[in-house]
Amino acid sequence: MSISVVRRAAAFIGILILGLFSASAGAELDVGDPAPAFDLPDQYQNPQRLSDYAGKWVVLYFYPKDDTPGCTKEACNFRDDIFRIREQGAEVLGVSLDSTDSHAQFAKKHGLPFPLLSDADGKTAEAYGAMMGLGPVKFAKRHTFIIGPDGKLARIYRDVDPKTHSTEVIAELGRLQGKT
Repeated sequence: MSISVVRRAAAFIGILILGLFSASAGAELDVGDPAPAFDLPDQYQNPQRLSDYAGKWVVLYFYPKDDTPGCTKEACNFRDDIFRIREQGAEVLGVSLDSTDSHAQFAKKHGLPFPLLSDADGKTAEAYGAMMGLGPVKFAKRHTFIIGPDGKLARIYRDVDPKTHSTEVIAELGRLQGKT
């Protein structure tokens, strides 16, 4: 086999691998943009709409999968910090492509005191540019959006460390509100 055939085969395999890990195009949102509206069921099958939170700060965090190590760590840190977040007038909403039943089990197992929204068709994750594909399997990327009381994006996190993220969000809420 010639070197050029090997190189072409390697390039083809590289393209295939990149395709497996491709992010969906979705929206490229910026701070100051209106937050995309959503209407999703939570773990109790209650509808949750962005418009329900008009006039409040919202921490909308996307995560890949219920009950996986990083997602559990991030959710439990938001749980542990929920009073500090709410003292700043903010609400936390978690979003993944998991079902409402999966969310209900995850929330119960870990005592999560905030809504987990089921984005089963991925349209909300897509609208926020937080959709990821692994071949035919789709899941939400670990992204967080702080939405201001005016409904606009006040902060976007596209690189999240689940271990420290809730503390980072608390500090940012204080900064955005002029408290720090």
